[in-house]
Amino acid sequence: MTDTAALPASSEDAATERGAARRLWLTRLAMAVVVLVVVWLAWYMIVGRNYVSTDDAYVDAESGQVTPLTSATVLAVHVNDTQLVKAGTVLVELDPTDAKIAYAQAQADLGEARRRFRQTVATGAALNAQLSARGDDIAQAQAKADAARIDLARRESLAASGGVSGEELTNARRDYATAKAALSQAQSTRNSAKGEYAANTALTSGLTEETDPGVAAARARLDSARLELDRMTIRAPMDGVVSQRRVQVGQRVAQGVPVMTIVPVGQVYVEANFKERQLRRVRPGMPAEVTADLYGSDFTFHGKVVGIAGATGAASSIIPAQNATGNWIKVVQRLPVRIQLDPKELAEHPLRVGLSTEATIDISAN
Repeated sequence: MTDTAALPASSEDAATERGAARRLWLTRLAMAVVVLVVVWLAWYMIVGRNYVSTDDAYVDAESGQVTPLTSATVLAVHVNDTQLVKAGTVLVELDPTDAKIAYAQAQADLGEARRRFRQTVATGAALNAQLSARGDDIAQAQAKADAARIDLARRESLAASGGVSGEELTNARRDYATAKAALSQAQSTRNSAKGEYAANTALTSGLTEETDPGVAAARARLDSARLELDRMTIRAPMDGVVSQRRVQVGQRVAQGVPVMTIVPVGQVYVEANFKERQLRRVRPGMPAEVTADLYGSDFTFHGKVVGIAGATGAASSIIPAQNATGNWIKVVQRLPVRIQLDPKELAEHPLRVGLSTEATIDISAN
């Protein structure tokens, strides 16, 4: 009986010990939770509230589209995708045959325009000389007319006394009329030469060979032809990596249709999409830190906020959301924030467009 009565007592003692141990464990757990909460609150009040972060961030860049400015056939392509190029590197060569012909024609037109201007100047000098000669002709005609008039007057005065025959008087009158006609003809010829000289002078007055409108127009056509010839060689607009090459030898490219893209990997930035409530204190110029999945936590990029988008991604989409019915669930919106990275760090740790990153902005600098 004694042994049988002792068993229940031992079970009760074990249950009591287990309950005490459980309460002790729960008490310690509660204390640990309280300590963690206090530590977290302290960290948030001192540090955490001064930072906003997001993992919805990606590398982006202002890529350059390589676009032919004229239509022609491709003779050579000197680059491939993923190739690093410098600004001014020859990318594509187009067939310059037509452009060379047009350039030669423009050169000939400019030479012809210069020749015409010089000819006009020479014609003006010749017309001026003719105008002086016509003045001499008028003086001679005037002298003959005056002599004929005097001779006629003298004969008419003698005709009343019979000292001059009628035939002589008639001849004197005819000579005077002929002299007057010659004078009138000389004056008319001089007026015509004067008009031609004035018209020619108007073409060259205040002008030189370089400022002549005809020469200037021909020179502009030559510059246009030279530009068209230069466009037969397509060069890289910036430093970067060749991407999306869509051109082959023998292909006829069209004006304005891109043939490849240049990604400026040395000038990439991060576009971080922050929740709207996170942006309450974010301002341009604030420092930021970025970690890329490519390098992980081994390297942290430093930069600064350079701008905040004027619209959310949803508002900027091709088909924005329409919530006019009133039956909709509020969705937290995100606003793109551009973060410019340190160029030196980018040179040491290159990034590529589209890579995933995590961005943190220090808003204590507000």
